[in-house]
Amino acid sequence: MSDFAARLAATVSILEKIATEFSPAVFASSLAAEDMVLTDLILRHKLNIGIFSLETGRLHKETLSMLDRIKETYDYEVELYKPETDAVNSYVQQHGLNAFYDSVEMRKECCRIRKVEPLNRALSGNKAWITGQRRAQSATRAELAVQEDDVAHAMQKFNPLTDWSEDDVWHYIRSNNVPYNALHDKGYPSIGCEPCTRAIQPGEDVRAGRWWWENPESKECGLHVVDGKLVRIKSI
Repeated sequence: MSDFAARLAATVSILEKIATEFSPAVFASSLAAEDMVLTDLILRHKLNIGIFSLETGRLHKETLSMLDRIKETYDYEVELYKPETDAVNSYVQQHGLNAFYDSVEMRKECCRIRKVEPLNRALSGNKAWITGQRRAQSATRAELAVQEDDVAHAMQKFNPLTDWSEDDVWHYIRSNNVPYNALHDKGYPSIGCEPCTRAIQPGEDVRAGRWWWENPESKECGLHVVDGKLVRIKSI
């Protein structure tokens, strides 16, 4: 068995374990390449894992179009969680629409309102959640474990693609005709909100286009942070 085949088999095994031993479980999809791999695996194997996405109100049109493509390809509707309107309006009125450019604190507050709070609602009532994070994506994820004890949400957190390379992701997508975000063909290996994401140059880190005006060490939105610190728990 090739290395990739072994990684794929291990990933499917992890997802099957989650579906049977940690139900109810949900997958938080950003609708980017890694998450489309997991979407395909979950739906292809008919696993009892719900799929949701955070509609921040500032996503690229190409990202939003993935919702229709998933529906067309898999006959599945991704559940959407949106930020509280009052919280968004208050932030914009007090600080301005694009205040996240002003400081890391303002950027993280925007992420908290548009992503972290909706995530908390999406995870409520579940025993586990799944992400498409990989170790190779950035310095902040170098010690990523397959399974983590998510104390903040009182549940288990799984990162089934931990050991996958960028080549692994695209090999799976192309081999299985998995739909993917058109921005990936325009130099966007990592995709977030439109004003916070740019295309990268050859040789740059895959997440260099995310919050490009900040230092690499601060480039997390808060979805994987506890009390202001990026928390990693070794495999359980």
